Amino acid sequence: MALIRQLFSKAVFSTIISKSLTRSNKLVKPVFLLRNTSTSQPLLEKKEVRVTFVRASGERIEAKGKVGDSLLDVVVNNEIDLSGFGACEGTLTCSTCHLILKPEDYDRLTEKPTDEEMDMLDLAYELTDTSRLGCQIILNEDLDGLEVKVPATINDARAD
Repeated sequence: MALIRQLFSKAVFSTIISKSLTRSNKLVKPVFLLRNTSTSQPLLEKKEVRVTFVRASGERIEAKGKVGDSLLDVVVNNEIDLSGFGACEGTLTCSTCHLILKPEDYDRLTEKPTDEEMDMLDLAYELTDTSRLGCQIILNEDLDGLEVKVPATINDARAD
């Protein structure tokens, strides 16, 4: 891509120079060529956040996600085997990524559940006052060390 951009810039520059020279004897460098530009996104170092998933059996699975990832992203990116988890891929049409948080962790979440999320949670098994869908919990630095319980069974609301 950089080579194409470089070749395109040279071709455009050559055309502009030749047109500039035919209009006058004075060569003026176009403004867009005076500054360096980039069309790619800068690489940002995102802070990692530690998350522990606790199965109903008590098995603890420690993983890391990046700020801005959802808990569903953490499960997928770390290839954590939670059977059926996130079946709708975060489109808020199932309840398979149902997780249970400790009350103090639930209170730390910056985003409160939407009506759509609450509707999906109503269909989840083992529902509690601190239940959330993992696809709707977005990691931030304050959630470092978060621990969530994975219910023993899941209910795919799309199957009803």
